[in-house]
Amino acid sequence: GAFAEMVAIPSENLLVVPRAELLQSAALTEPLACSWHAARLGLRLQDDPVENLSCVVLGGGAIGLGAALCLRAMGVQDITLIEVNPLRLATLKGMDGFKASDGKDADAPKEGSADLVIDGVGYAATRAAACELAKPGGVISHIGLGSGEGGVDVRRMTLHEITLIGCYTYTPKDFQETGEAIFAGKMGPLDWVETRHLSEGQGAFDDIRSGSTAAPKIILIP
Repeated sequence: GAFAEMVAIPSENLLVVPRAELLQSAALTEPLACSWHAARLGLRLQDDPVENLSCVVLGGGAIGLGAALCLRAMGVQDITLIEVNPLRLATLKGMDGFKASDGKDADAPKEGSADLVIDGVGYAATRAAACELAKPGGVISHIGLGSGEGGVDVRRMTLHEITLIGCYTYTPKDFQETGEAIFAGKMGPLDWVETRHLSEGQGAFDDIRSGSTAAPKIILIP
């Protein structure tokens, strides 16, 4: 409904934005709720307290960055976000609350070191990386939809009892909790977005797809 001038929706589906200046941040509730859902499903299977967990997120787009921010809002302290696009990585390295890495530098997590891996990309290479990074008894939350084939090391997952969770969209509770976290400032300043006029929408989609913009997310303003 974002491209329609008017939309009729049930009142119970509405999220009340407490202040007008939060409207732009509120526009991020939908993608971040997907991230919240993936983080919540991955954390609920952990035996240790969240503050003791080591978490890795693959992909620095809106879903991956959102997952890192959600993990931080949920109390995780050791978070590494891996992004291979140098433009986007430069943006991520300036943020607080997690380490940003290209997967090969000094901040890159070691094989078998992550209690939770969130794959926000969903290609064979990232699934293979997730299987390598997850520690014995660890969890992989797979929310990326890049490709549907390859990358899952079933033998390692079986021998090391690694749990793979398929994550898609979010529940009404996830959406509400995400909005509350945004409005309470628990997701940080959310100043990493780029804004463009609605008439530039096609170019925005093209730039996100080609990886030629440093912003993980572009907001279109009518």
